[in-house]
Amino acid sequence: MKILNGSELASYMKERQAKQVRALRQANHVYPRLAIVQTIDNPVIDAYVRLKKKYGDDILVDVEAYKVDQAELQAVVKRLNQDDSIHGIIIQLPLADETATQAAVDAVAPSKDVDGLGENATLDPATPLAIVWLLAGYNVELAGKRIAIVGNGRLVGSPLSRLWQKSGYDVTVFDSSSEDMQSQLIQFDVIVTAVGVPELINTDDVKQGAVVVDAGTAAEHGKIVGDVSPDLRTRDDITITPEKGGVGPLTVTALFDNVIRAAQATVKTEN
Repeated sequence: MKILNGSELASYMKERQAKQVRALRQANHVYPRLAIVQTIDNPVIDAYVRLKKKYGDDILVDVEAYKVDQAELQAVVKRLNQDDSIHGIIIQLPLADETATQAAVDAVAPSKDVDGLGENATLDPATPLAIVWLLAGYNVELAGKRIAIVGNGRLVGSPLSRLWQKSGYDVTVFDSSSEDMQSQLIQFDVIVTAVGVPELINTDDVKQGAVVVDAGTAAEHGKIVGDVSPDLRTRDDITITPEKGGVGPLTVTALFDNVIRAAQATVKTEN
């Protein structure tokens, strides 16, 4: 079994990012800041917010978290949009009222939309970008391969499918309305899953030599787990992300890459 180690790739990129931030702070007196707006209490969300704060501390990007009632969200985002010291804004999903999600992400100024989820976003969504980096980092060729994306959510499946289809890749998207998904997956060379259903993908669903990227996240028995069953990870004939340290670390890296780019853009504007 070949492991797609996102943590290893992220560590190299993190060093570069720290140098970029030091340059912004020392040469331009720009101090990158990220604001995270959260509307619900959830252990998985709280864990990811802590992870982002820790990453920001490591590369000298200030991270501020705002836990607010959803009724206050638009007003808080408006204030953050107008604050020139804030370079990036994240609406931490899901919201208490998920029907308001698109309006919430669209409220973020495009230049500060570091999650890339708004309709007018100018930066790439973090998790799809992380998956692209991960596969490229391990020389996984996508041209000529049959690719399955399991899940069509706004964070991963939908933007990733658009990105790869635009590149001309052979992509099939499975969602909750897809029939006989389990029997069809065995035909695909590359499987990316991002549903948040533990043990959704098992060893009988994956053919020999396939590449499997598990980007699903769910809370089970007090721990964060993905979509892939443990039995799949016992096989030595596939390439797969590890239980921990796969897409997640690179997603955080991609997010902060967008924060740095947004901060750098303010320097160009000032000049």
